[in-house]
Amino acid sequence: MQPTDRPTEPRFPEQRSRPADRDILREVLRDQTERGQTKSDIVIQSVQKLLRRGAIANLSKMLGRMHPADIAKAVTHLSSPKEKREIFELVRGGKRGQVLSELDGESIQQVLADLLHSDIAWLLKELGPDDVAHILGFLPEERSKEVLALMKTEDSTEVADILRYPKDTAGAIMTTEFFSLPEDATAQEAIRRLQQATDAEMVFYIYVTDKDDRLVGVLSLRQLLTVPPTTPLKNIMTREAMSVSIDMDQEEVARQVANYNLLAIPVVERDGKLVGIITVDDVVDVIREEATEDMLKMAGAIEEDTTSKSSSIASARLRLPWLFTNLVGSLLSGAILWYFRYTVQEVVAIVSFIPVIAAMGGNVGLQSSTLIIRGLATGSVELSHVWPVFFREAKVGLVMGLACGVTLTLVAWVLHQGFLGMVVGVSLIIAFFVSTSMATIMPIILKRMGVDPAVAAGPFVTTANDITGISIYLTLATLFLEYLR
Repeated sequence: MQPTDRPTEPRFPEQRSRPADRDILREVLRDQTERGQTKSDIVIQSVQKLLRRGAIANLSKMLGRMHPADIAKAVTHLSSPKEKREIFELVRGGKRGQVLSELDGESIQQVLADLLHSDIAWLLKELGPDDVAHILGFLPEERSKEVLALMKTEDSTEVADILRYPKDTAGAIMTTEFFSLPEDATAQEAIRRLQQATDAEMVFYIYVTDKDDRLVGVLSLRQLLTVPPTTPLKNIMTREAMSVSIDMDQEEVARQVANYNLLAIPVVERDGKLVGIITVDDVVDVIREEATEDMLKMAGAIEEDTTSKSSSIASARLRLPWLFTNLVGSLLSGAILWYFRYTVQEVVAIVSFIPVIAAMGGNVGLQSSTLIIRGLATGSVELSHVWPVFFREAKVGLVMGLACGVTLTLVAWVLHQGFLGMVVGVSLIIAFFVSTSMATIMPIILKRMGVDPAVAAGPFVTTANDITGISIYLTLATLFLEYLR
């Protein structure tokens, strides 16, 4: 069964525009502009206000003029699934599928919740295989299979091929709608075929293959237009074509595209057979997803979607392991304070600087670990050049320690006594050096062990450096206790 070529009609009855509704966008635009809000904020709030006032006719006209990405953003920011479905049903024609491809996973599930399988298949028929696979990936497996069964055999086969690849790999984000030609084809034939290539998603480059469909070269459209018509492609193509394997991690794919300033990159199987391409728009999405994932890990909120409406219990369950790490570290800090209790009893003024030493050491360590993790992620820090990076960060720690240590020495000298100021200053210098060294080497060691280095940041690094800083400070204070009394 094939999906019918008809739009899914919205459930709203036609309504006559009220005069007040016609002025609502002007009012919102004026009010929000005065508050310094962006165009995106204005659009979102305009959609919300029109929906809640029941101005369906004006809202439908507004959606008709909006870009699908702007509609998707407005839908995502609505609070209830019902409101999301109401807005989605007001979008007309082929734009609905484009809006669907721009939504996040949770919103996709919500707007499609009440639609028939045949209606979903109709919405997806104008989208590329990669977008269809992305959308179906958020639906239950049984429902996804039902929708695929209603699509054209050729389209469903391409989508099924993409869905079988593991998530976050090149195969999972590629599109199979690409433009390629055999190496014996002439420039004239290539131009003619290019003019007829209506199915290709975006033709940035022409990929050249041999008789077994293996990628052997690539050429730009400019190269094609500047040679005699009878020139074979194999004579003008670039043979060292950049490509990625089908099982390569999507983050590494994004790095390759960024490093070589590509608009698209071909995807090949182990034998070199060309099976798809990944375009720059998909790479941008990958970079955003990976950056979000890394920031969540560094904050100790792994796997939690920042925009999701998950329950408080579910969110707490994801965050608690990291907070328990912090809790254990705090208990160790308390045990260290108890161990040095006699030193503190002898010179109570020591207590004044414990929070300073702990906080400063933890913060400088977090700075170093963040820079290293980012460098490992972007490729600017290589595992083969560990020691230069380590020594650089250690020197940075010493310089910052000297600057802060001298300042803290003077403060302690004024508030208490001179020798305590020396102990505090030296402790901070050592703590900075140890903190930056530890925070630099820890992500690198984890990377070598095959562990995501982002887990070394956040609560783990700050807690470890808090303990180290307090230990250094109280140890020095104990060694020189007779000069502090």
